[in-house]
Amino acid sequence: MLEQQQWTITATEQPPEWFIQAVKQYTPASNGLYAAQLLWQRGIKDRQQLTAFINYKAYQPASPFEFGQEMHLAIARLQQAYNTKEKIAIWGDFDADGITATSVLWDGLGQFFAQNTQLVYYIPNRLKESHGLNDQGIDNLAKQGCKLIVTCDTGSTNIEEIIYAKELGIDVIVTDHHTLSAERPPVAAIINPRYLPKEHQLFNLSGVAVAYKLVEALYQSLPNVAKYPLEDLLDLVAVGLIADLVQLSGDCRYLAQMGIQRLQEDFKQPAAARRRPGVGRLLELCQKSGDRPTDISFGLGPRINAVSRIQGDASFCVELLTSRDVKRCNELAEVTELANARRKSLQKDVQAQVAQKLTQLDLSTTSVIVLEDAQWPGGVLGLVAGQVAQETGRPTILLSTEGAEEQGSNSSSLLARGSARSVNSVDLYQLVKEQAHLLHRFGGHPFAAGLSLLVENIPLFTAAINQQLRQSLGSTTLTPTVQADLTVTVADLGKELFLELKLLEPCGMGNPVPKLLIQNCWFENSWHRNQQDWQGKKVQYIKTEFDIRDDFSRSAFPGLWWGHYKDELPIGRCDCIVELDYNTFKKRYEIRLIAVRSSANLALNTQHELNARLSLTPFILDLRNQEHSARSTQHLALIIEDCPTNWDDLRIWLRRCLAISRSTSGLDNQQQLGIAWSKPKHQPPNQIWLTLVGIAKYLSRTNQLVTRGQLLEKIGISDQTLLVGIKALKYLGFTVQRQDRSLQITWHPTDSAENLSDEAVARFLAAVREEQFQQQYFAEVPLSTIVAIASYDSK
Repeated sequence: MLEQQQWTITATEQPPEWFIQAVKQYTPASNGLYAAQLLWQRGIKDRQQLTAFINYKAYQPASPFEFGQEMHLAIARLQQAYNTKEKIAIWGDFDADGITATSVLWDGLGQFFAQNTQLVYYIPNRLKESHGLNDQGIDNLAKQGCKLIVTCDTGSTNIEEIIYAKELGIDVIVTDHHTLSAERPPVAAIINPRYLPKEHQLFNLSGVAVAYKLVEALYQSLPNVAKYPLEDLLDLVAVGLIADLVQLSGDCRYLAQMGIQRLQEDFKQPAAARRRPGVGRLLELCQKSGDRPTDISFGLGPRINAVSRIQGDASFCVELLTSRDVKRCNELAEVTELANARRKSLQKDVQAQVAQKLTQLDLSTTSVIVLEDAQWPGGVLGLVAGQVAQETGRPTILLSTEGAEEQGSNSSSLLARGSARSVNSVDLYQLVKEQAHLLHRFGGHPFAAGLSLLVENIPLFTAAINQQLRQSLGSTTLTPTVQADLTVTVADLGKELFLELKLLEPCGMGNPVPKLLIQNCWFENSWHRNQQDWQGKKVQYIKTEFDIRDDFSRSAFPGLWWGHYKDELPIGRCDCIVELDYNTFKKRYEIRLIAVRSSANLALNTQHELNARLSLTPFILDLRNQEHSARSTQHLALIIEDCPTNWDDLRIWLRRCLAISRSTSGLDNQQQLGIAWSKPKHQPPNQIWLTLVGIAKYLSRTNQLVTRGQLLEKIGISDQTLLVGIKALKYLGFTVQRQDRSLQITWHPTDSAENLSDEAVARFLAAVREEQFQQQYFAEVPLSTIVAIASYDSK
């Protein structure tokens, strides 16, 4: 049985009157209070920020040359190819970000290199190949006479493949946004925003946006060559950005705003006059108009992704997005729509099978869900794993042994392949990385990953990864959570509130779609049906439609609940969390149901019950990233100013706070805990290493002593990471000895252990990167997750 969700509501802070009035200028039909509260909560707190956030024309985007020397190197190599008429290959990826990035380069570079003769593209097959470069594909491009590969949304860690390409006389320009390798790959250039500081306005660019920046730089470097304006690419950029779920801040938000406008303008044209008839036809098939970010996240994005999930080969999607042949685009759009219909049916089938397997698990003793089946199609496992993770509050890994028997008759050689999805801010990448010795291949990031392993290793892997998470969380079991931003009534729903909340669009990570809590309501006129594809055929994917009422409104309000039957709606009064939307096809405002609970079963039904529960939980004040003057007014709270690097650091403070609360009586005396660390400003790991070496040389030369605390303060790392650094120093000829409470460092340079010293330095750099990642995690972890930890520890 699935655990009941934990509901939280964002603490509201009343914005100052001047801010409310400033927001009201953009919401003439309403008082602007709801939008002002949300914007204030999300860090928009001055007029300049507000103007740039809402009006993209007031935002100053970054130059593509802020990528520095790497962008200059990339443009120089492209200019060389342009002058010598070399053949270029675009190497893309099979998801929506990768497909749109390939399309941007195809259209953008196609202004300078003749398509299909000087310029070609290659996209790996999702079901046969993995993400990134591979030798077989490189061989194929070499036979075609390609002298330059430009990657998009991939390539940063393909060191061996890049070296192989170089041996065949092919240079590589990498454009990507994924994790970097420890060393710069041997490429002509690498354009990756991860080289930039985290606060840089380009840092969150997705693959398609990085590709766009390369084209933008080429347009500036070779003016008067391109036939079509650069801005014609922005609609594709918006599709990739929003579909890839990156944080829509800085240039990401600006590009998405511009792109959605271009998308809508093109869709309004007659089909024969559209720049992108394929995109227009896709929007028609999914009954969208292109004016909303949700038209991408629920319409275009899933359809583009569905092609590789079902067919493996998604190469034709580039033609779909870039061709001006209306007839051909209509054919490709219909193939894409059918692939999406098939994806929905497969997803529903696998979801039902997973649900059945979940009934056989004891979730009270399960920290990470690992399930496998020989019949599951690999293309939809990531989608289902994401749903299960959200519903259970646990990281979920789904594995398929489909086709495994083809790999050999010996069962010990059979491979299972699958997808993993995380939840509750659990770092999935680090979790699985600890079990790398049991895996065949693995790659991803903290919230999503792909992996393969021997079938015989699955039980051992399952036990080990569960033990790993239990140890990292202590006795805590994170429960599924859903967070509401505002409390409203049914009477509040409609055009005025929709237009007010629309100010926050485009929404994404860091600026999620506002979730609304409606209390003491009930449902009427509910009915469900299977969806239909564009041909009118039923798809095995359910949605329920309903009307919602409460005591504050005379009329009901329509809504949808995707993937659920009407019988799942509670009878009688309930509370629900919803998103407000506009249905372009039906031309009506409606809600999308996110979570619902019967009022009789609500754990937090009344304010008295809420207070009673909070009496066992620290009252946590989120003061992160605030000025010190603002924090100093919270004189009653225990304040944590040092950013933790693990849950145990934070748990010590939580227990201390609980102990003080339990030693007092009454809610008024409840101890407050203020988490007040600031977003860390990290130095590059290489610079930290050079600083450590420089300090060691200085102390050796001057024969001065130093305490461990002085070193930690000067270098800005943890004690554990410092120990790794001291070991690395020893391989360079340094001797570190204790004298009372101090350290004495002497240096006798040696070259005898160069390889060992390189490995030791690499371990130190990796330790620094890991520590910085953990600090970044705790700087941004949602308050709801911290509360979940505190709530469990208080039991």
